[in-house]
Amino acid sequence: MKNESMKFGRHILDLAVPHVMGILNVTPDSFFDGGQLYKGNRLQLSDVLSRAGDMVKQGASFIDVGGESTRPGAQPISLQEEMDRVLPVVEALASSLDTVISVDTSSPEVMGEAVNLGAGFINDVRALEREGALEAAAKTAVPICLMHMRGSPQTMQDSPEYTSVVQTVREYFDDRMVQCEKAGIDKSRVILDPGIGFGKTDDHNVELIRELAVFSNVCPVLMGVSRKSLIGRLLGRELDERLAGSLAFAYASLIGGARILRVHDVSQTTDIVKVFKLLNLRN
Repeated sequence: MKNESMKFGRHILDLAVPHVMGILNVTPDSFFDGGQLYKGNRLQLSDVLSRAGDMVKQGASFIDVGGESTRPGAQPISLQEEMDRVLPVVEALASSLDTVISVDTSSPEVMGEAVNLGAGFINDVRALEREGALEAAAKTAVPICLMHMRGSPQTMQDSPEYTSVVQTVREYFDDRMVQCEKAGIDKSRVILDPGIGFGKTDDHNVELIRELAVFSNVCPVLMGVSRKSLIGRLLGRELDERLAGSLAFAYASLIGGARILRVHDVSQTTDIVKVFKLLNLRN
């Protein structure tokens, strides 16, 4: 098996095999676990560390820290509020856990400060389109995830239409990688996320998952399908009933070449990854 090592800060991971990324939302309004880490309006850092530690024990190679909700219709927050939520958590996690700390942000200021505090990965749903983000990401020297999103969280689900969703997303990534290269971000630092649920209908999402090799043949792919509303619509399941659907989409993503699965249910997804490796990745 070919080694495809990538350096995430002080950690080196082989992306020839799949990895699990645990979602750690430090927002009071996250669609799945919003508010669970808060008492009143105050984030409980001890609970955050406990949650993250559990995910690492369950098999997470990454902990993805997000301070701004990007669910459909989510309202933006101020830069200061995002920094106040994210940076203390990144610092605490980086000093206490032996895992890659990812920062889920589009703000160049948060990118730079988070990496200085120990983050080893930048996960940007806006693909470095905010002013100054390309330059900030280039200076960090850590890997970057570019995600496709049509519009913004406030508008992305307003009647999304594509002549070909796969071709559109591929062309978008081609352009963003050119812009990254111009800014000094080598392709070897780039990971792609087709943005399931971000400005797509259910049919668009299914097509992207079915054709995932179009992207995984270009760069490593990160997939985030966990507990999303399309599972509820396709299977008729409420939010707390979407685990089986999440795992099914996770396995389909692995077949398509995904190498990072961003999930809420780390233990169960780790089992899926183990089964996939046993069936598909033995020498």
